[in-house]
Amino acid sequence: MASREELLDSLRNFEELCNRNEELKKMNRTWNRTVLVRASDTGDQFSIRMQDGDVTVAGERPEGYDLEVIADSDTLSAMFYGEVTPTDPYLNGTLAVKGAEDDLLRLDFITAMIWDE
Repeated sequence: MASREELLDSLRNFEELCNRNEELKKMNRTWNRTVLVRASDTGDQFSIRMQDGDVTVAGERPEGYDLEVIADSDTLSAMFYGEVTPTDPYLNGTLAVKGAEDDLLRLDFITAMIWDE
């Protein structure tokens, strides 16, 4: 089980990768969304805010959100560190992503861009 600190560190890794990718920032400059990230085994909750091409991670549940990413803490940590692609946990049922289909496709494209999936 990943600790809250490990999860937050993995999310900060994702934040850094997104913010360093100029092509991704340009693509997302008008896609403003908030993502709730929830660890199903620990109950830990985090937010990822995508605003004007920039990504910001916070260590608390957002007041409102457009997408929800749910998995056990180990899966989330490995995924946001880029150790596993989101595809495998999604297909085997250990990862759930809820939101509008267009937003889910965009999130999938973001992960493909930063991790060369």
